Amino acid sequence: MSDSPSVTPSPLLTLPGAVPAPDDSPDAGVAWHFGDPLREQRSAETTAAVVDRSQRFVMSISGPERLTWLHTISSQYVADLPDGASAENLSLDVNGRIEHHFVLTDLDGVTWIDTESSHGPDLLGFLQKMVFWAKAEPKPAPDMAVLSLLGPDVRRPKILAALGLNGLPDVYGAVPLDGGGFLRTMPWPGDDAWDLVVPRDRLAHWFTALTDAGAAPAGSWAFEALRVAALRPRIGIDTDERTIPHEVHWIGGVGEHGAVHLDKGCYRGQETVARVHNLGKPPRHLVLLHLDGSADTRPEPGDPVTADGRAVGHVGTVVDHHELGPIALALVKRTVPADTPLVAGGAAAAIDADSVPSYDAVQPGRAAVDRLRGR
Repeated sequence: MSDSPSVTPSPLLTLPGAVPAPDDSPDAGVAWHFGDPLREQRSAETTAAVVDRSQRFVMSISGPERLTWLHTISSQYVADLPDGASAENLSLDVNGRIEHHFVLTDLDGVTWIDTESSHGPDLLGFLQKMVFWAKAEPKPAPDMAVLSLLGPDVRRPKILAALGLNGLPDVYGAVPLDGGGFLRTMPWPGDDAWDLVVPRDRLAHWFTALTDAGAAPAGSWAFEALRVAALRPRIGIDTDERTIPHEVHWIGGVGEHGAVHLDKGCYRGQETVARVHNLGKPPRHLVLLHLDGSADTRPEPGDPVTADGRAVGHVGTVVDHHELGPIALALVKRTVPADTPLVAGGAAAAIDADSVPSYDAVQPGRAAVDRLRGR
């Protein structure tokens, strides 16, 4: 159930075949699909597709100290982020639990941030409260909206021409677009992924230009299916109030496509991040579940995951994938073996063994302790 603030329906919902996402969905206000969600997923993986993600909350930060200030209150190393670069970032509480996940792009003297619509107002309020004396001004940008372009054919001349570009930037790179806004390259939900952050009043222009150039119109269902298969979490759905970054694969600097830099200065929640990295292991981890497609019902986000009747985790995003069938993300106890028979919301479930992180590496803190003890 979404606790999102009221979202204005996208003008793209008036396009032929557009089916709106359910009202209780976190993607309410945009198209869920355009009549054939599984075909849309195949287009997003093998050719090209464009997805309306204008439900996301966009804000901007201006001021000469915007990056050095943001660096001190968030988990990613962004103090010297170059112009035309992007990063993923987190805001943590004092105990290292995740409060916000957001994507930021710095371009032409402005830092643009987009995040979940349900988290946007709270994140903006937090940033505004933390300014103090810094020369930084966070403010909402409701006149900007997000589209996502997916698939290898985005590199073809016809789509590049529609974008007004000769080429595409490297991962997390960003370039301005004619008429305002920018395009940035993302490392997910697939190997070929780009976001367009554009003026909202040009949303239909860009969507039409890209579909005319060969990109298939696709809904949020397609984006979510690829995201789940890629084991990429979505805050508020695949996380809960206790989630720490190590549990959901958000550890790593910009070059590692993470959201938590392990060698930066102090920030709220750093103690927990450092302790788990150096000495401990996360109590839970995010895994991919394969669900029994013959079950009468599908689990819902938040439903328990059980083993022999004992709760061992809970379900996050649930989606039908064009190749994998019904799948879900779930936070489960780290000690649950991958071959354990599970039940998720009444449906039989199995952990995808390839989604289970390896914990074989010796942690830096443990190695130092062992050296001191002569081991």
